[in-house]
Amino acid sequence: MELLTQFALAAGLAWASGIRVYLVAFVLGMAHKHGFVVLPGDLSLLSHDIVLWASGVMLLGEFVADKVAWFDSLWDVAHTFIRLPGGMLLAFWALGDQGPAAQMAAALIGGTIVSGTHLLKAGSRVAINHSPEPFSNIGASLGEDVAVIGGLWLLYEHPLVFMALLAVFMALVIWLAPKLWRLVRGVWRSAAGRWSGHRAEPG
Repeated sequence: MELLTQFALAAGLAWASGIRVYLVAFVLGMAHKHGFVVLPGDLSLLSHDIVLWASGVMLLGEFVADKVAWFDSLWDVAHTFIRLPGGMLLAFWALGDQGPAAQMAAALIGGTIVSGTHLLKAGSRVAINHSPEPFSNIGASLGEDVAVIGGLWLLYEHPLVFMALLAVFMALVIWLAPKLWRLVRGVWRSAAGRWSGHRAEPG
């Protein structure tokens, strides 16, 4: 696999991991196990039975949890510590045939990409959770599932097209990041204010 293609793979895995790291691990592991794709280097570990069972079980849990209003945001907060290192690790492994220097570069770039994806996902969910009906959460979650699977397909079939779209996506993240941060900060301040008010009432 050429260096450019492997860098595209690293970037794509980082992007997808910011949304559904368990889905990425399970789909790629199954695809490698059944010969649909060939994963470079240590990425082939995703096809090991133990890894497939672990990613599959977590995938089922996330599929349900991600569709429950406000619980999805708590899930996102907890998975800040899973998606980010997971995306960096997958990006690192994707350059397993190119040596430690290329792997470290992929991990650093992948860390930026997965952070942006995770921020956009988590921030958009906070905005959606202000809606009183549950269907927007379910629709957004299903849309993310489709986006990840479609993105992985595009990554393997048309890597240059994927990279062009990823560049547009990252530009969108840079533009939206301050707005999402203000939204999330406002929600947490409001929640903290209500909690402080409830605690002060008995006194």
